[in-house]
Amino acid sequence: MEDVIIIGAGPAGLTSAIYTARAGLRTKVFEKAVPGGQAINSDLIENYPGFPEGISGFLLMDRIRRQAERLKVEINIAEVKGVDVSGKIKKVYTENEVFEAKALIICTGSQPKRLGIKGEERLIGKGVSFCATCDGPFFKGQTVAVIGGGDSAVQEALFLTRFANKVYLIHRRERLRAAKILQKRALNEKKIELILNTVPERIEGEEKVEAIILRNLKDGTLKELPVQGVFVFIGALPNSSFLEGKLKTDNEGYIITDQNMQTSEKGVFAAGDVRSKQLRQIATAVGDGAIAAFSAEKYIEENFR
Repeated sequence: MEDVIIIGAGPAGLTSAIYTARAGLRTKVFEKAVPGGQAINSDLIENYPGFPEGISGFLLMDRIRRQAERLKVEINIAEVKGVDVSGKIKKVYTENEVFEAKALIICTGSQPKRLGIKGEERLIGKGVSFCATCDGPFFKGQTVAVIGGGDSAVQEALFLTRFANKVYLIHRRERLRAAKILQKRALNEKKIELILNTVPERIEGEEKVEAIILRNLKDGTLKELPVQGVFVFIGALPNSSFLEGKLKTDNEGYIITDQNMQTSEKGVFAAGDVRSKQLRQIATAVGDGAIAAFSAEKYIEENFR
């Protein structure tokens, strides 16, 4: 039996692991994909303290992962299918095994929201993408559309100008929601054209994306915009479905915690983007992870020693 099981190896999960390992707690981490979480897809992170010139998400997360592994943290590549948090000993179920721990820290993050329009699902991987850093190089010399108006959308639109000849930035509101510094860069970038008060209706194309149909929210008119790529950045949904309602969540499925990262079940903590909170950034995920680990350590001391 472990002292702590951490589900997710993004910024929150790896930070939690660093803290629990330093506290001498037997720690096992589960990650269903690649350690580092969505952060590894960020081309440039400029708001994480200590890197005045910025740093790529991949490099930052690689450093954090290596720090955890230096402390002998065991990172297991396996998807958690379910949990049992009803008893004092917490159980974690993967495809073929059951693991037990005194405390559980959930750091499963979130995944990109989808538009839910005709053509989107069918053309994923054929011009529809949720990661400019991953797929941007495939659109060299082409025309693409970015859907969204927050930090991620504007950052990815700026990144895509390295490859695409033209980037349309499409947002449903009167103005962008991104940080002012990012808005200024986008407005000064000749390759980016803003289309505001507009939403996508459907994506056209047989074998690959050929165009996107847009609807103007002010007058209701439809417009066909020829593009070869559609990049979607309209927010995120929590990776919490595996919990099957065993913890209290908000209306969107984000896990509700107190200031100590304690969930509705004693001995179960949540940190990072899967948690219900106002700001989801790497810096806040790292802070959450540290608090969750400290709270888990305190809980184990009070209940098992």
